[in-house]
Amino acid sequence: MSAAPAGKVADKLGVLVSGGGTNLQSIIDNIHFGSCHAGIACVVSNVAGAHALTRAARAGIPHYAIPHTDYKNRNAFESALIKVFNRHAVNSVILAGFMRVLEAAFIDRYAGRILNIHPSLLPKYPGLNTHQRAIEQRDQQHGCSVHFASIELDGGPLILQASVPVLANDNAATLARRVSAKEHIIYPLCIQWLCEGRLDYQDGAAYFNGKALEEPLQLEKITCETT
Repeated sequence: MSAAPAGKVADKLGVLVSGGGTNLQSIIDNIHFGSCHAGIACVVSNVAGAHALTRAARAGIPHYAIPHTDYKNRNAFESALIKVFNRHAVNSVILAGFMRVLEAAFIDRYAGRILNIHPSLLPKYPGLNTHQRAIEQRDQQHGCSVHFASIELDGGPLILQASVPVLANDNAATLARRVSAKEHIIYPLCIQWLCEGRLDYQDGAAYFNGKALEEPLQLEKITCETT
């Protein structure tokens, strides 16, 4: 399932995960069904029992557990990640529920080739518990964002967002389910753009089709010409 369709030159993606891997699964599925022309070279988790590794195994993708607790500091841990990525000739890094802050040296190594997805309409609610925070603030709209990763937590230039309404009877779990469904649409789409060369990173800004994005693209406003 990790191979790109015939005639397509696949990026070699290294996917970093920590948990259940639903975004990983959406990427695997989109590649399998031909809507995302990429190749997952390997999946790495900092949590040995992460279900995401089971998903990778089922798809026949090389997968590794590299617990961060086995290393004396972040640099040593990230050096272990890089060794695995080098072994698989990874050229783009996809953060898919990876619950570790990455050091500047790692970010710089993959500058412009490392994407993250976050469950809020950034810059609102970086960090954890985003759904509950949106409910407590009585937001009418919530959602998710794909961005180039930077050393700033959930920072970096925004690329694409998708929104959902916050309903009167929502709790964090019900809101999370609707946001997650949007994540599974926009993340494979951004990965596809990256692999096609339509998405770029220059001088700290995100570019789409050669033009700097002054604000993130919105899934709800994307036209047929854009996609």
